[in-house]
Amino acid sequence: MAKKYFRYVPNFDYVSRLPGAKNISDYLQTKNLFRRGEIRPDIFNDLSYFTKYKVVGDERPDNVAYKLYEDENLDWVIMLSNNIINPENEWPLSQKSFDNYLLNKYGSYENVYSAHHYETKEIRNSSNRVMLQKGLRVPQDFSFSYYDYKRGVEVTEVGITDTISNYEYENKIQDERRNIFVLKPFYLNIIINDLENEMPYPSGSSQYKNSMVVEGQNIRLYG
Repeated sequence: MAKKYFRYVPNFDYVSRLPGAKNISDYLQTKNLFRRGEIRPDIFNDLSYFTKYKVVGDERPDNVAYKLYEDENLDWVIMLSNNIINPENEWPLSQKSFDNYLLNKYGSYENVYSAHHYETKEIRNSSNRVMLQKGLRVPQDFSFSYYDYKRGVEVTEVGITDTISNYEYENKIQDERRNIFVLKPFYLNIIINDLENEMPYPSGSSQYKNSMVVEGQNIRLYG
């Protein structure tokens, strides 16, 4: 079984600022969140190492990791594969969280389903050539004119917009987040070994205590 991500992250001895600290040399040990793992570029930028996946329902990264790798602790592989730093903002919301988000943002169900913007419908000429593509954001009263050579007339199209509600707009964002890439299981050991090798601290620094701990400079000792 792979370790949870933060088991790989080394520690940092930070000078204690707690009111109860008795000595100026007291330290607190925390995880060094500035030391972030990543998938090396030669793999991350090569789609042959990955496959497309669509997040289903309320699936979380750990659910996807268990489904694909039979180990929920590999949720960090799912997030690194998609360069996700903050799942709350970059992972699709659960249905309950999505409903709460909509009400908090728009204030009422009436506002949730009111117009957010307007988009064009597809327009084709008599030769079946696309003159105006679907999905362009335009004003509600947008009109479009073109010359139809087959008919030999100037054509002006009106009433050619679709209303996109706030719900549809926000739901589209969530759907886009559902389309992710996942690392193929065959390459898991490469990523795990890379993380194990890149996370520990190199020796030689005056702050070095061991491969998993460095000590911050205590400026209070020199004040």
